[in-house]
Order: sequence, then C-alpha cells, then structure tokens
Amino acid sequence: MKEEATSRNGKRKRQRNPKTPKEEPNETPKNQNNDKKRQRDTKTHKSNQHGGSSALSKRPKPSNFLDTLREKLSGGNFRRLNEKLYTCSGKEALDYFNEDPTLFDMYHTGYQQQMTNWPELPVNSIISWLSSRSSSLVVADFGCGDARIAKSVKNKVFSFDLVSKDPSVIACDMSNTPLESSSVDVAVFCLSLMGTNYSSYIKEAHRVLRPSGWLLIAEVKSRFDPNNGGADPKDFVKAVSDLGFSSSLKDFSNKMFILLHFKKKEQLNSNKKKIEWPELKACLYKRR
Repeated sequence: MKEEATSRNGKRKRQRNPKTPKEEPNETPKNQNNDKKRQRDTKTHKSNQHGGSSALSKRPKPSNFLDTLREKLSGGNFRRLNEKLYTCSGKEALDYFNEDPTLFDMYHTGYQQQMTNWPELPVNSIISWLSSRSSSLVVADFGCGDARIAKSVKNKVFSFDLVSKDPSVIACDMSNTPLESSSVDVAVFCLSLMGTNYSSYIKEAHRVLRPSGWLLIAEVKSRFDPNNGGADPKDFVKAVSDLGFSSSLKDFSNKMFILLHFKKKEQLNSNKKKIEWPELKACLYKRR
C-alpha cells in the first residue's frame, strides 16, 4: 500500500511538475511589457526635459512670438490713428498730437511699415523732379513726415508737419503756416491731403506760392477712383484750377499713387465763385 501510495504521489508530483514550465512563459511577457513601458516613460520624460516633444517643437520661440504680438499691436494702433487723421480737421489733428506727441511716433512707425510694401515711393518721384531743376527754387513741404525731401535735395526746403521731431521741421496746422505770401517756388503734398478740410491746405499753398510757382501733389490712387467711392479726378483738377492754377501733369501710370502738377497763374481770378471741392475718400488700411 505504501508503495502504491508512493507511486501515486510520484505520479501526482510528476503531474504537477509539468505545470511549472507553463507558468513561466506567462510571467516573462509581463516583465518584458513592464520593461518596455518603463523605457517609454523614461524616454518621454527625457524628451520633455529636453524639449523634444513634437507639440513643443511646433510652438513659436518666445522672441518670435513677442515680435509678432508687438507688430500686431503696432499695426492696430496705426490703423486707428490713420483713420483719425483722415476723418478730422487739421486743427483737431494738431490738438490731438499736442496732447500726446508719442502718438505721432507711433503713427509714423506704422506708416513706414506700410511704405515697405509699395514697389515705388511717390516721394522719390518728387525728389527726382526737384533734382532735375535749379537748386535755387525754394520749396514748402506740407506734411513732410521724416523730412526726406529736405534731406535729399540742395534746395532750401521749409518742412511742415503736425509734430516736430527734427529741428528742421516746423510744427503747425498746414492751413496756417508761418510763411510769407508769395515766398516759395514749389509747394509739395506727398500723401498728406488727409484732413476733412484738405482744401484749406491747398489754399494755403496758393497763398505762399509765387506767380508761376509749382504745386506738386502725390496721392493714393484709390482716393481718385470714382468706381470705388473715390473722387473723380476731373472734379479735383477743376477745383484746383478754379482756385488759380493751371494743370500741367496728370500721371495715373503707377498702380499705387497718382501725380498731379499745377502752376500758379500769373493773375488772380477776378470772379471769385464758390469752388466745389470733391470729397476725397479716406485711405483706410484693412485689418490683417
């Protein structure tokens, strides 16, 4: 009986022994999976420590992001200031900038950024025109900005704008300059007929110009497009002519701006009839 029991126990032991190798393969994959998981976690942790995450790598660098943000804020301020200048009088604009002169810097910074998108600048056309003539001609630059004309020609140039950031620039309302009557040979308006009372600026230019003096106007082309809400250039030329000028040039060849040249008549008009000045479309920049 003992032998049978022993043999039975031996059989039982031999029956239990085969189960052991079956359990080992089941434990090995779990350990492998745990090891792989730990490896992935370690790599992910290291990747995050070193900025290797793909999501992080797509984020803009702080400096680039801040530059973009500053540019957007600057562009927004420029658009608001630009709209203000086109929709108020020259006197209101002068008071506006006198209250906070830093707004003038903000405006001109935005203006210069806009000009970088233009393939050709109208001020260069005016500088070229002046350079081809006698340097003895005295020039009045209405709305001079950074006084580029005065810095680029040999002529005597009186530079006027709402704020003076340069000793050579005279701050004033362009409808009321300190110049004597009939004291200059050339009056320039380069993208500066902005106020709602722009006609008073041209009247001031007529006052300070000598007989046969030149009036040079460069303006944004869309302001003289009657098909899109702009003024009819014929009406504008007629109004300037009725003031006491004769038209000598109408150049619409540039896609961004137009050039209009006039000469002051030798004799004043005896019949002072009311001049019908067309409303010039405000040049407003779209939000981008």
